[in-house]
Amino acid sequence: MPPVDASVEGILLVDKPAGVSSHAVVARVRKALGIRKVGHAGTLDPDATGLLVVGVGRATRLLGYLTRSDKSYTASIRFGVSTDTDDAAGQVLDHASCGQVTDQDIRDALGEQRGIIDQVPSAVSAVKVDGRRAYSRVRAGESVELAARRVTIHSLDITGIRRRSSPLGPDSQIVVDVDVDVSCTAGTYIRAIARDAGAALGVGGHVVTLRRTCSGRFDVDQAHTLDEVVDAESGAATWLIPMRDAAMRSMPTLSIDEESARAVRHGRRIPWPTDDDVMEPEPTALIDADSLVGIAERSAGRARYLAVFD
Repeated sequence: MPPVDASVEGILLVDKPAGVSSHAVVARVRKALGIRKVGHAGTLDPDATGLLVVGVGRATRLLGYLTRSDKSYTASIRFGVSTDTDDAAGQVLDHASCGQVTDQDIRDALGEQRGIIDQVPSAVSAVKVDGRRAYSRVRAGESVELAARRVTIHSLDITGIRRRSSPLGPDSQIVVDVDVDVSCTAGTYIRAIARDAGAALGVGGHVVTLRRTCSGRFDVDQAHTLDEVVDAESGAATWLIPMRDAAMRSMPTLSIDEESARAVRHGRRIPWPTDDDVMEPEPTALIDADSLVGIAERSAGRARYLAVFD
């Protein structure tokens, strides 16, 4: 298969299947398109499914900004069983009967997870500890303690509650599977929600299934399956979202004229295009009529460039 034009660039939305790592998705997209420069925004665990935002070509430079967007998930949480990874892939640590746990108890425990909370990420996570991923340290036998981080759970809706005999303990032990829809800030761990709600109930909990449905204004309904991408090979390039459009969906945007665009591309700082009193600078896409010119933030009334696309 001949490689596609090296100038091909943009954002590809992939519906990741279970059993495939985010890294493996990138490798398959790279092979299909014949382009080396491919990356992804926001890691999904191998057993998780759903939306993976993939950057191709120069669009990989956008990925760090796309990861800041809010996320939405559907998940199934099992109360009555705790694991060392807070999901179904881990080793069972303990199980307890949920026979005395009522639906209202579950609503109350999950309700405590809504709003602004300080959440400790799962030990087996991609959080870096002294330069190494936490999961790498755990798998090497190290004990890892992660600091809490402030996250916001915008909504956590229960869509189903089911009780059944535990598949792990005696028949007399009952587990409860709870289906939820969650909208949250980037960096939130759904596994940690299950763990902490299970701890509050006194029976433990872990995530059984997890699917990311939205990342910012990107939706899984707009995504292509990994098989479709592999089968399309270089034809998958037609599904790329242009960088300008992707940036406009993901961050504040300011339009600049042709003269200012030339200045940006040559690294000359321009006055900030608006007179708005910005209290806290935030990455902003500078666009002209046709393209994404750069990403900048306001500094002393002028544009300070974070990335320039010439």
